[in-house]
Amino acid sequence: MIVDCAHYQDGRRRDEGAVPLEEAAARCGQGGFVWLGLFEPGDEELAQVRDTFGLHELAVEDAQNFHMRPKTELYDQDVRLVILRTARYDAAAEEVEFGEISVFLAPTFVITVRQGVASGLHGARQRLEQRPELLAVGSWSALWAILDQVADDYAPVVAGLERDIDQIEATVFSGAVAPTERIYSLRREATDFYRAVHPLLAVVTTIERATQAPPLLPYLRDVHDHLLLVNEEVAAQRDLLGTVLEANMAVISVEQTKVNLRQNTTMEQLTILATVFLPLTFITGFFGQNFAWLVRHISSYTAFIIYGLGGLVVPLALLFLWLKLRTPHSNTAPLHNN
Repeated sequence: MIVDCAHYQDGRRRDEGAVPLEEAAARCGQGGFVWLGLFEPGDEELAQVRDTFGLHELAVEDAQNFHMRPKTELYDQDVRLVILRTARYDAAAEEVEFGEISVFLAPTFVITVRQGVASGLHGARQRLEQRPELLAVGSWSALWAILDQVADDYAPVVAGLERDIDQIEATVFSGAVAPTERIYSLRREATDFYRAVHPLLAVVTTIERATQAPPLLPYLRDVHDHLLLVNEEVAAQRDLLGTVLEANMAVISVEQTKVNLRQNTTMEQLTILATVFLPLTFITGFFGQNFAWLVRHISSYTAFIIYGLGGLVVPLALLFLWLKLRTPHSNTAPLHNN
């Protein structure tokens, strides 16, 4: 879809509305340059643009594919393809959305192909139209405006990731367990963002060396400095998330150890309880047998106290004595092992 098509000459836009595609191609030889903006065009539309402006088929094929890394390539003699990755922070979903911009740059035209919602260029075009001294430099000024817009859009992404990381970091280092999946997700987003920013430094350096508009060099250097700062911050965020992930795993390990200790204590109490009832169960089961020679002579209270209650008290006393004697040994065992 064609978003806008304008012819710029002598530092100003010649028409109020969009110029038809065929007329824009005809004006390429009348001085100035044409800026054609496309958003997620179809194959037929791209083929029409390719035939109208004489673009290389491999360059158009590159513009159709979604790349993971920014790059710049020179096709033919005067047409350069620059691929940029854009980013936008979605505060509602707390994640980073990525897009892509492919820029075909020639002395007489600039064609931008945008993919994804995070790739708006309306602000870049408006800002450039308000700078006639830069607009008069030629098509390279449009490339600078695009680079500047992309670099400026990186700042809110850095701030959004920083807020998310601060929340996770505060949770982990307070001793609570943070969702491991959330940490992995943030680290993946920071890594993807780093892949968008870091290669762009080399792209901007190449453009600085190849630019045919010396007045734009200070502005390109400013974009390069901005990208350096963003690159350092994203690299630091990625490293910090690695540390947070390790710390969170340590907290999870401590919590698991506490759970295991509680389970061991419970099992110990249940074992003691079962041990107490084991001799009682044996004695009651033994004397509960219906054999006359076993139970007929227990016919008085004295015999009941001696054989019945005594048979219960004696095993309990022996069990208590056995546990008492084992207590010092169990307390000193961990010290010996350490």
